[in-house]
Amino acid sequence: MSGIIKRTIKKEPVLVASWILAFLSALLVPVDKMYITYIDYRTLCLLFCLMAVTEGFKDMGIFKAAGSRLVSNVKNTFQVEAALVFICFFSSMIITNDVSLITFVPFAIETLRLSGMENRVMSVVVMQTIAANLGSIITPIGNPQNIFIYTKYSISLPDFFLTMLPYGIISLILISAVLAVQKKENINLIHTEKPAEISDKRLLPVYSLLFILSMLTVGRLLSAKVLFAVSIISITALDRKTLKKVDYSLLLTFAGFFIFIGNIGRIGNLQSLFKSFIQGNEVISAVVSSQIISNVPSALLLSGFTSSWRSLLIGVNIGGLGTLIASMASLISYKLFCVSQPESSARYLRYFSVVNFIFLIAMLLIYCLINSIM
Repeated sequence: MSGIIKRTIKKEPVLVASWILAFLSALLVPVDKMYITYIDYRTLCLLFCLMAVTEGFKDMGIFKAAGSRLVSNVKNTFQVEAALVFICFFSSMIITNDVSLITFVPFAIETLRLSGMENRVMSVVVMQTIAANLGSIITPIGNPQNIFIYTKYSISLPDFFLTMLPYGIISLILISAVLAVQKKENINLIHTEKPAEISDKRLLPVYSLLFILSMLTVGRLLSAKVLFAVSIISITALDRKTLKKVDYSLLLTFAGFFIFIGNIGRIGNLQSLFKSFIQGNEVISAVVSSQIISNVPSALLLSGFTSSWRSLLIGVNIGGLGTLIASMASLISYKLFCVSQPESSARYLRYFSVVNFIFLIAMLLIYCLINSIM
């Protein structure tokens, strides 16, 4: 039993922490019927359905097929790196930063190997990670914290885009500038196999429809309950294996934090104390806490003590830069890199930290500039 507990803590530390906080708060607020109201069921339904749809598309090989076609006609090292990095930036807006990195980091490592660019793997993977984390800030479905904040505060789509699009555009400019200074050399990309193809095309209309329904739900034109029911019935009937690949630990993490936040909200003195620290300092609070517990739980925790959704949204998205754990998506690319080049893991961490903190400082300065203008 102790072995299982240790493995769970090691594998899912944020999940465990969320339920420890939920349990401790339950000692102060006995379980009653109010607990049912803590859970944001719309967020959980939407998050589940989006994860299932993206897993379905990924299994069909749609993303890899798109990536292989993107790099099929590149002529020099700059074009290779730009294609591999920008595909993460733009795809993360739709398929989330996690899925983008899971899909395109292994693809990038193999592409660079075939291009004779093994020495560029580390820098490209780090830039892919930054691109995925920054590209995902632009849309409500780009990452879990955006889905949560968008749903919790009932933000309109225009307000969301007006808030985050400037940071997305500036991020794109910064990434482009970094790529532009790299040395450009002609290459001959070697193809050892056929370009990736979409498998099981009979499922394409199903997942396309579910994606459209998800977008309608994001736009509040369709009930999350209807989306959830249609998704469960469709996937269970046609592609049951996809249900096993949904990140249920993330959903349970959300539930644990919902309970903790709900209980703290019923303890007047504690709620006032948290609010006094956070209100007016949402951005810096979100950035600092993200460096320690990552930006998704930071969004969940801080949301209980502020009504300033703009500051919170900006803070947790900028806060995804910095340390390796600031965004859990960054851990994905780190693990994938270590599989291919385990001897360079320490060097990767150093390089990752330096580049990420440079981007973090740059984005904070940009926030200060935008905030002073507005």
